[in-house]
Amino acid sequence: MTARVERSFRGISERLTVRYLTGLGGEQVADDTVSGDGWTATFASETVAVGPSLTLTEITIEFTGESEVLEDLVDAFAQKAMRAGG
Repeated sequence: MTARVERSFRGISERLTVRYLTGLGGEQVADDTVSGDGWTATFASETVAVGPSLTLTEITIEFTGESEVLEDLVDAFAQKAMRAGG
């Protein structure tokens, strides 16, 4: 069954997003897309304000693919992103 999961992570760059996704078995197929066996992740970044004087990069990723694959993939990516400060 095909599923779609959208998650946002703060404090990581697009470069790290690509590195983490390729480290989880994907291959970068476009500037904003990494695909792996049974999944695709498309991402975009924006700068968001955190308080009156601090800004962070926020990456929003749309994961699509087989629901069984996405569950483990999203959890593994989130662990990597949280260690990076997101």
